[in-house]
Amino acid sequence: MYPETPLHKALVDGDFPVIVSLARHDLDLAKAALDGGAFALKTHLNAYHRATGTTFGSFAQERPFFEQLAKLGCPLLVMAGQETVPSPEEMDSLADLGFEGFNVYIDHLQPHLLQSRLRPMPALSSASTEADIARIAAIPGCIIEASIMPFERYRTAMTEADLARYRQIAEAVDVPVIVPSQLSLTPTDAAKLREAGIAAPLPGRHRHRRHTAIRARRRERHRLGLTQSPPATQ
Repeated sequence: MYPETPLHKALVDGDFPVIVSLARHDLDLAKAALDGGAFALKTHLNAYHRATGTTFGSFAQERPFFEQLAKLGCPLLVMAGQETVPSPEEMDSLADLGFEGFNVYIDHLQPHLLQSRLRPMPALSSASTEADIARIAAIPGCIIEASIMPFERYRTAMTEADLARYRQIAEAVDVPVIVPSQLSLTPTDAAKLREAGIAAPLPGRHRHRRHTAIRARRRERHRLGLTQSPPATQ
């Protein structure tokens, strides 16, 4: 149903590629993430990003940035929105620009999104149940984002209980599971997540903190013999 892209292959092959969620739509920020070792970038539409306090506009408003971002030549994902999501025509336009996947919380997964050319990446929330996990995993070709931490846990340390929950989700499904950095994840945490069956980390945050964190993850990956070259940029 969906093409086998370098990003999806890296996820299913266990390469643990770093996917960076841009804290704001800033081309320099995107380039810094790629320079720091990011394999792919995630952007946003129609949403208020609670962790950073950033509001992202409609497709029409964000399209000029997306057109510039597409020139970087890296894998692209989009958080499509909340109550408001792109129209079928806008989803086609995103695919034409080179976006390969879309992300929404499962409660915002409107039927027409699953008819698009973009691979679905529904997100679990802190309130999601085992039934929600099974419901997402049943979507053909999907990826799961385990965005399961309540807001009060943001930027706190990962506990053994958190790791066990991520492991439980990964073991319950046969599709890739990615983990956003709602918690303050360290390179050692990233290695533990990989060992737990997580397919990729999804770091975010401020430019300088993110860039430093990615470089630290890259050093840790090199130490563990997991070094992988990101796709070439244009």
